Amino acid sequence: MNINVLSLFPAMFEGVFNQSILKKAQEKNAVSLNVTDFREFADNKRQVDDYPFGGGAGMVLKPEPIFNAVETLATEKKPRVILMCPQGERFTQQKAEELAKEQELVFICGHYEGYDERIREYLVTDEISIGDFVLTGGELAAMTVIDSVVRLLPGVLGNADSPVRDSFSTGLLEHPQYTRPAKFRGWEVPAVLTSGNHAKVDQWREEQTLRRTLERRPDLLEKIELTDKQKKILSNLEQQKR
Repeated sequence: MNINVLSLFPAMFEGVFNQSILKKAQEKNAVSLNVTDFREFADNKRQVDDYPFGGGAGMVLKPEPIFNAVETLATEKKPRVILMCPQGERFTQQKAEELAKEQELVFICGHYEGYDERIREYLVTDEISIGDFVLTGGELAAMTVIDSVVRLLPGVLGNADSPVRDSFSTGLLEHPQYTRPAKFRGWEVPAVLTSGNHAKVDQWREEQTLRRTLERRPDLLEKIELTDKQKKILSNLEQQKR
């Protein structure tokens, strides 16, 4: 995958892109991460913003540098162009999985009051928000989305099953996890996990996944189609709560 990020502050990405999984993904040639200061594509003395027509507070990002940057840097004729914006679609694991199937992504990180509307109408393919709050710029949001997407690429994670079992990948929250020592300060790991009985371990994990989702995010249960087995487990859990 080829990812281009357009930002007025490219240095913000240096630490994130050169550490941990994102660094390893680049070393494995699973992804190419490039950050460009789109001031370089401005027509008028590197000016990237101007006053809004009709008046109002703040400055608005001009269309020229953004269009010029995307058209110059993108290798595909119609890349997936993502605008980081609090007005956009709420980012989810399902969206990350969708984007992970692309060959090229372009992220636009804005600042100031907003974007010239023509950027949204004629250039952008997706508008994404990471939550109902406003950041100083789109850089931190873009880092979050990129990290979420890149870890899903083939060969990036050491264990291919890791992203499959993540919270939200199945529509449910992940079950509890334990590691050594089996007993710590008097707190013991559930016996089933050390029993060696894989069928019982799988059953325990499925029950715990449903229990945790029911307790913490019951809204998720309304959005997925449960199997008959899961419905039975869920019914028993709900009866236990009464």
